Amino acid sequence: MSLSNLAQSLDEAPDFVVVDVETACSRVSSICQIGIVGFRGGREVFAWETLVDPLDEFSSFNIAIHGIAAHHVEGQPTFGDIHALIDSHLRGRITVAHSYFDKGALAAACRVGAHPLIETTWLDSVRVAKAAWPHLPSHRLNVLTGFLGLDHRHHDALSDARAAGMVIVRAIEHTGIDLGGWMTRRAIPRAKAPRAATTGPLLGERVVILGEAVDGPLANRAAGAGARVMAKVGPSTTMLVIANRQSYGKWVTASEPYRKAQGLIDIGRPVAIVAEDALRRRIA
Repeated sequence: MSLSNLAQSLDEAPDFVVVDVETACSRVSSICQIGIVGFRGGREVFAWETLVDPLDEFSSFNIAIHGIAAHHVEGQPTFGDIHALIDSHLRGRITVAHSYFDKGALAAACRVGAHPLIETTWLDSVRVAKAAWPHLPSHRLNVLTGFLGLDHRHHDALSDARAAGMVIVRAIEHTGIDLGGWMTRRAIPRAKAPRAATTGPLLGERVVILGEAVDGPLANRAAGAGARVMAKVGPSTTMLVIANRQSYGKWVTASEPYRKAQGLIDIGRPVAIVAEDALRRRIA
């Protein structure tokens, strides 16, 4: 079923659509794959993707990223062939993209092919993710999907579009800010750290948790054991806890909190860097 027929079969229009493109070379107009996914009420209601003949060269750098080469797009539609279809599903709607690369690529492809620009209202899921999960060391799509536990094939246009849409859905669930709130750029209320208990095994500790907000469940456990939970590593920090539920992987040691904690250790400050399980054993 084509995207046009599928969308027409829906009882209701999507709340927002998500678009992702891959390009053949350094020219952003060289779109060689596009994926579009529609969401309504927090669920996917349609998905479509196609390879595109960019009428341009393929660079080895880009091929290494997405695996699409010139022979893959032989006989595939050009951007001009699908421009009207893309326009019909983006025009007049909220369109999400993970960074504005995709917005720029569509605009460039329109200019190069002398097609009308697509008029839509854009929402950057990178900006949303940075506001919803500021503690993450990176807001690249593959890092976010790892953190959120989403299936994802990076640099596949349909998978990337689906993942960026789920970032918006999860951010709405996590913050309580609806789509309209994100469109008006309403700020997220600053999370408040729990008050430290006056007694407990962590009395006197000043704790930063890498991979969890200051009002998260582990933060509340630490505060209940006497620790003062802090949002950032500073001169008074005594403990950096690496939460189990985080997607930092190899980026843990490159994250700002870790680097600051290690810097304090290097100058002789008594800062302990511990895993969540070690903290829980100390509290128990």
